[in-house]
Amino acid sequence: MIEARHLRALRAVATTGSFSAAGRELGCTQPAVSQQMKALETSVGTPLLVRSGREMRLTEAGEALVRHASGILAGLTAAEEEVAAIAGLRAGRVRLVSFPSGSSTLVPTALAALRAAHPGTRVFLEEAEPPHSVDLLRAGDCDVTLAFRYADAAGAEEWDDLVLRPLLTDRLVALVPERHRLAGARSVAIGELAAEPWIAGCPRCRGQLVEVCEGAGFTPRIDFATDDYPAVVGLVGAGLGVAVLPQLAVESVRPRGARTVALEPAVRREIVALTLPDLAHVPAVAATLEQLARAARRQ
Repeated sequence: MIEARHLRALRAVATTGSFSAAGRELGCTQPAVSQQMKALETSVGTPLLVRSGREMRLTEAGEALVRHASGILAGLTAAEEEVAAIAGLRAGRVRLVSFPSGSSTLVPTALAALRAAHPGTRVFLEEAEPPHSVDLLRAGDCDVTLAFRYADAAGAEEWDDLVLRPLLTDRLVALVPERHRLAGARSVAIGELAAEPWIAGCPRCRGQLVEVCEGAGFTPRIDFATDDYPAVVGLVGAGLGVAVLPQLAVESVRPRGARTVALEPAVRREIVALTLPDLAHVPAVAATLEQLARAARRQ
């Protein structure tokens, strides 16, 4: 194994012509340089220097190693500087995956604060719903995942193998047309909407809706289904049905023609940021998690 300090000593000897001069250049003693040269020759298995009286010359192998040493040491210095920049948050990259309503509410605030504090850190954003987003994290295709799970839901995901940063609890609300009989109500039991046509959201939210409605004794008649929250709001606003959406999703759009009503009993989902245990110690990832937590506290 060739050590960088041995290469630096060899290059100094080749440049200065002696162990003592090399020692002065490197800030060490002549015997220390001599010992490093012996260690280097042992590592490569061949003599690198020919000593003749007070003169010192390189062997053919020594000349070849010195020729490569400059490039090796320059590359090592560049690597050390880049790692130091990443560790000091002067540089770095974070791949973030978020579900849509998180992308439009929590993520912008968090990333603006991250850029202000650490302008050298770059963040790449992709949208995906859990559990696919969590699969991307486990597969190494992202560094941080913004995810959610419903409280007391059947088949809730296990995240014990991941580092979990709790962000906030998001309550579901009913969304009805502004001229609906319940538009002015302070709260509504989901059973009161049993006879209504429904507009359902993403597949995961759709499954949660059916589970909640069946718990209330009915199966919802879903007339429309879309992954796009603004489309859900627009369909409700046009009087085509009712919906149940997370509060965070409603905050990300302007519900024209629709009114939100508190849902009783309350249905909540837990919003979290997830990363892998090894990634949690990477400065740029840790800073991203912290800014997501701060953004959540502002909600």
